[in-house]
Amino acid sequence: MSAITKHAPREIIEDFAKEIREKRTSTATPSKAVINFRANILNNIESEVFQIPIGILRYRKDNGRIASDVADFERSNRPLKEAYQEDQDILAKFLYEKDPEKTKALRLSILHDGQREPSIITCDGFLINGNRRKMVMDRLHAEHPQDDRLAFMKAVILPGKGEQGGPPTLFEIEQIENRYQLQSDGKSEYYGFDTALSIRHKLRIGLSLRELLLDDPRHVGANDAELKKAELQVERDYLKPLECVDRYLKQFKREGQYRTVSAGITDHEGRWQAFIDYSNTLSRIFQNPAKLLEYGIEEDEIGAIEEAAFDVIRLRTIPDMPKVHAIMRDLPKYCSTKEGKKSILKIADEVEPTLPTSECLDKSDNPLKPEDVDAKWAAKNKQAIIHHVKKAFVCHDTKKERETPLELMEAAYKKLTHEDMELSSIAAADLGKALKIAEKIKDAVNELVREIYQYQKAKMLDRLQRGGQ
Repeated sequence: MSAITKHAPREIIEDFAKEIREKRTSTATPSKAVINFRANILNNIESEVFQIPIGILRYRKDNGRIASDVADFERSNRPLKEAYQEDQDILAKFLYEKDPEKTKALRLSILHDGQREPSIITCDGFLINGNRRKMVMDRLHAEHPQDDRLAFMKAVILPGKGEQGGPPTLFEIEQIENRYQLQSDGKSEYYGFDTALSIRHKLRIGLSLRELLLDDPRHVGANDAELKKAELQVERDYLKPLECVDRYLKQFKREGQYRTVSAGITDHEGRWQAFIDYSNTLSRIFQNPAKLLEYGIEEDEIGAIEEAAFDVIRLRTIPDMPKVHAIMRDLPKYCSTKEGKKSILKIADEVEPTLPTSECLDKSDNPLKPEDVDAKWAAKNKQAIIHHVKKAFVCHDTKKERETPLELMEAAYKKLTHEDMELSSIAAADLGKALKIAEKIKDAVNELVREIYQYQKAKMLDRLQRGGQ
């Protein structure tokens, strides 16, 4: 018999809850809203919308939008305590820095129209939906203290102790965030890396991947096979790359320091895409015995190849080479020649993952910032990494030049019939371009068939003439 699972309750801070009850007012417009909580939408249950002084509303540190920032801060400093104003200021800073362009757009929207949709808060004032709005309104209120629209937030308050249904569990809070943030309008509002961390956090709380997907408008009415395919895609796009990130951080003794991977969507040098491409390479090639045989890679070499891959990702760029994420995608090809593989393995052999402690301190013996340590590490190791990657690339490129026409045609056919060739995944805006490419391929194939037929005919005629002599 399986055990009955009871979801963990969320602790309510009674002093905060009392303050919310005392200072809320019923003058908000609209006065009622149906929120996606429990069975409210199914049963069309309306909740009252209150106006609440913005200063008594607080951020949750488990907000998925800033998952990487919080994890990195707590790993490098101390646990954040949501009840402390100092830590609320830190969470606000994370939100402000996460996506400046969206923050700017939201600022203009609120200045023009005010707050349109009500937020959702716990009974003690912690925001589940509406974190960025509060952050922007706080800043605007400081600039425009006489504007009453900025002094209050409209919010639906979830039940507290003794109220119908009781306060939400941690599970239910994650479920609400998933419905309003990760799956809002079928499009995640989060940067991909934070989405991955948020999804993993929700799975650890107790939500299943299937439950998360069923809250996504894109999967309304999906059958079991379609949902299974979507689950595999989430694993491929988010969870598996995140596992690679954790191994990467462990290699460099930076467990939990996720901001060293990427600071967010505006971090143009972020490494997240490189981990997605490396993870896909890992599953398609390095974990496929037939592919390993095809590329001439031994199973006991994969660990060292991964070490080398993580060194390349940490370096970020290789001059006069494709972007690092593209190198991760083509890594098996770089290892497909004896000399190329030897060069990649030399990276793992020659590069030390960490610097001596003395090199990680400033003149006052204080620890350097991670980005400064990265700069020192890169200065020490970039020459070796660049040399070996370029040598592996040249070995592969030379091999390509020696490929016969038949080999090239076989390779082209494999790509055109590859399992990833799902035309339905092409964006609508790119369909015209895709059609033009397909027509060029058709023309090239027709020309190939014509030329091959002519060569075949000429050789047969030559053979007949030779036979008649």
